[in-house]
Parts: sequence; structure tokens; C-alpha cells
Amino acid sequence: MCINGRKMIKFLDLYEQYISIKSEIDEAIASVIRDSAFVGGKYVKEFEENFAEFQEAQFCVGAGNGTDALEIAIEALNLEKDSEIIVPANSFVASSEAVTRAGCKVVFCDVNSDDYTINISDAKARITGNTSAIIAVHLYGHPCDMDSINQFAQENGLKVIEDCAQAHGAEYKGKKVGTIGDIGCFSFYPGKNLGAFGDGGAILTNDEQIAHKCKMITNHGRKEKYNHKFEGRNSRLDGIQAAILSVKLGYLEEWTIRRINIAETYCNLLGNIPGIITPKKQLWAKHVYHLFVIRSNNRDKIMKKLNENGIGTGIHYPLAIPKLAAYKHRSQSEENCFAWNMGETLLSLPMGEHLTTAEAAKVAQILGLCG
Repeated sequence: MCINGRKMIKFLDLYEQYISIKSEIDEAIASVIRDSAFVGGKYVKEFEENFAEFQEAQFCVGAGNGTDALEIAIEALNLEKDSEIIVPANSFVASSEAVTRAGCKVVFCDVNSDDYTINISDAKARITGNTSAIIAVHLYGHPCDMDSINQFAQENGLKVIEDCAQAHGAEYKGKKVGTIGDIGCFSFYPGKNLGAFGDGGAILTNDEQIAHKCKMITNHGRKEKYNHKFEGRNSRLDGIQAAILSVKLGYLEEWTIRRINIAETYCNLLGNIPGIITPKKQLWAKHVYHLFVIRSNNRDKIMKKLNENGIGTGIHYPLAIPKLAAYKHRSQSEENCFAWNMGETLLSLPMGEHLTTAEAAKVAQILGLCG
């Protein structure tokens, strides 16, 4: 697609990704249809095993979506109802929504101004006698400081839930995210680094009892047909999505390397442009760049200029979660912390394996004209 005679640089191009592996995807879908393995079955089992191996986890339980995965994780950890769970203020609403839907109370904390992950000092200040857990959101593809999180969680008797919806394959000090805390939750929404052709999610853990309970919760509180031990829900990863994900999983590391290369190009070319703040990668992190987010006080002007030149952009996220109407009752909307006040400066640049180095350079060039 072109605009004013120029080829557009898409923010994300899922169709091009599909075309690159079309024969494998089509065969995977056809196989599920031939076998009528639409709910449960070998394709789901195969993906769960493959994804667990990829993420270096002992157990993987498929779920209907990433939000359900978080809710199920909270339920499986047997956290007290009405207890408090600490959640970073800059994330997608699912990170907090799951807390409330699971019967707990969300308490928002700040994030770091360089890597945008949870601010440990602020999180510590939010702990009360009613705190039961913390959700470590590996945001934009950058892992949290898990040693610090686990340490103060252990000191205060808290559970650690890793929200890995944007961090497939990310690593903290050489360890894959998702099994560093008590439980890890993933989304396979189509736009994720590992995305399905619809909704999907997964839960990872190294605890067999937790995995067993998660599996039962996703399937109406049962292990065998009609043998319901408790009330659960219907949140199962379906066969077609599992088969598609298994194909894509084989390409994920290759795609991740491409994302890292594009991010390095951006950082090299944008680092000296006045008024542009690029994301920092901590030395201990493998950042998988689900998003490449910059900050600028001229965000709207920059976004307009990029769009005029056929370059797609996004904003992640325009409002801190505690500022949303849904959380007015939590009375945290007016707090004066970094995460509360950065929404008007954030801008997500095109990112994905569909980009060429030349296209990333073009984005940087246009940004350089916006000073």
C-alpha cells in the first residue's frame, strides 16, 4: 500500500507474516479440521509441551486468552478474597482487570522511567498487611528485575505473578520469563510476538499442584468428563489456535532476532536527536521488543508527521490505568508519580519482523525532521 506515491511502513503487518509461512499454517489448520480436534486433543497438548520447553517451564496450561490466564493464576494461588495485589500503573488494563475479577483489590504502583517495568522502591512502599501478591509486568518486551521482586515478596509472604503477555522469549539473567515467580501468564492475541489467529493464552509454572488446579479451572473444574470437583470456567485454548501457534513457535526466535536488530537501528539513529528519549535495555535483560516506545514532549506533532509520511504508529498507553474511569473507586488517579504523568509523551514506532533496516532508518530520518 502506498500514500502520496510512497510505500507505507506499517506499524505491524500480520498478513505479510502469514504469507511468509502460508503453506505450513494452511496445513496446520487443515490437519485440525481433518481430525476434528477442535477442543482439546493432540494439537493443544503438542503446543503446551512445545511452549513449556521453549520457555523452560515444567508445566504449561492453555487458556482462552491472556486475561483469563491471569484470573486463573490468581485463583489457583488461593489468594484471600479482598486481599490486595500490586500492579504497575502503566500496562494494559488486563493486568489490573484480572485482579478485580478474581475478587481481589488492585493497588497501583509506579514504573521505572528508563525500562518502564515495575519500580521496586515504590512497590515496596505500597505493601500493607492485606497485600497478598504482586504482578510483575514484563512490559514492551523488557523483563522486570525479578531478583528484587522475589526477594521482597519472600520477605513479606507475597506470591509473584508474572504477566508475560508482551514478553514471549524474554530473559532475565539468562532465565526465560514466566517461571521465575510463582506462576506466569501469556497472551497469544494476534499482535503479540507469538500471536494466534484469534484469542489464546497460557499459564506456566514449575509447581505440579498449581498446574493441575489451573487445568481444572480452565475446564469447568474437572479433570475427567462430568467429574466436577469444583466450579471452574470454560477457558480452553482451541485446537486450531494451538496448531497455528506451534507453527509460529518454530519461527519465534528468528523473528525476535529481527526485532532486536530493528531496535538497535532505532537506538543508534535516534540516540542523538534532541527531545527523543529511547528505551533502555538493562545489561541483564534479553529485551524482545514487543513494542519500541519512545518519549517526547512533542509526541502529537511527531505522530502527525510520521503518519503524513505513511508511517504507522501507536500509543501504549495514553492513560495510566488508575486514571481510567473503571478505577475511579480506587482513588489513585491524582497521584503524582512518573507512570501517572507520561501518557502524553509515549509513542510506539513500527516494530516487527516485517520491517527492513532501511525502513527503520526512514522512520528515524522523519523523526529527525521533527525537532
